Amino acid sequence: MMKHVSFKGLEISRLGFGMMRLPLTGTGEIDERLVAEMVDLALSSGVNYFDTAYPYHGGMSEVVAGRVLNRYDRDKFLLASKYPGHQYADSYDPADVFETQLRKCRVDHFDFYLLHNVCESSIEVYKDKRWGIVDYFVEQRRLGRVRHLGFSSHAEYATLKEFLDLYGSEMAFCQIQLNYLDWTLQNAKARYALLTERGIPVWVMEPVRGGRLAKLTEAQVSRMAAITPDASPASWAFRWLMGLPNVKVILSGMSNMAQMRDNIATFEDDRPLTAEESMLLKEIVAELQTMIPCTGCRYCCDGCPQGLDIPMLLASLNDVRFSPSFTPAMRMESLPEDKLPSACIGCGACAQICPQHIDIPSLMAEFSGRLKDLPSWKKICMERAEAAKRLKN
Repeated sequence: MMKHVSFKGLEISRLGFGMMRLPLTGTGEIDERLVAEMVDLALSSGVNYFDTAYPYHGGMSEVVAGRVLNRYDRDKFLLASKYPGHQYADSYDPADVFETQLRKCRVDHFDFYLLHNVCESSIEVYKDKRWGIVDYFVEQRRLGRVRHLGFSSHAEYATLKEFLDLYGSEMAFCQIQLNYLDWTLQNAKARYALLTERGIPVWVMEPVRGGRLAKLTEAQVSRMAAITPDASPASWAFRWLMGLPNVKVILSGMSNMAQMRDNIATFEDDRPLTAEESMLLKEIVAELQTMIPCTGCRYCCDGCPQGLDIPMLLASLNDVRFSPSFTPAMRMESLPEDKLPSACIGCGACAQICPQHIDIPSLMAEFSGRLKDLPSWKKICMERAEAAKRLKN
């Protein structure tokens, strides 16, 4: 039987169906027939948590979720969506977006509602009294149109703490990127610890890093199979998360029936990794990373004439080296131009004082070059906003 967790009177499946990577037809549209079959299997297997958002699939994820789930009684599923305050816009109208989402999803309330991606480039939007975003959704919760209010975040520790200091008392849960690689690579360990200290339950996104942790080398998979035969690499990632007590719901962006079946089988047991499995996973993490050995001592920052946050830039370069994604791009686009790696003048003062003897100027040059090939988060947001506007009209 599917494992569930108790949360404020609800029984929630530990596996949630993330609807950001739905299956597509040959023409690039959502394969609604297959989505319906996947939802049928999920519900019949005990999965009851479905997570969508305003910008997913150009605004169509909410539409398809509404049509497919509408075949079931409303009390058979728990639906989550998100307010897109993280997207670049001239103005923000939470009421207009929320009413549109309710119509698209064919519901009169959301069981879970999140402020989408509170991060360095969006926190000022969520704090801005002109838009009144947090106040609006607190009121929707009072009216029963939102049962549980929370937020998702790809933010650095300091930004996450700032938001929690301001609004943590209103947040019932937080969704973060968390997996056995980003535990160290993106310092998710610190964010998990902060949320746990504040008594805020953790929902997990990107448990297999966009599928990357499900596609290990043949040698790595063979070593896993020698310990746990017939277990998929993805199942190892999920079971690693089961060892974290404050992780309550784990979302998976499933794109086909095979992934759905494999994940359902994994969550029929609540079986964290054994000591032997954990040791092997640590070895695999070391193999996956080409880590710059920065310890974050910040000696380099004291003498930098440009005032660069060098440890943060090196951590972001580590992230990019592993797998280019929008997360470091988003982080860099939130910085002023004079704080980007391209602002490094190559004076070498940082390298001279670095206890790890890291050639920081050459790494700043490398990062500056790599940034040109990263997807533009601002461009992605603009495209999503235009798609949502066309859909609404």
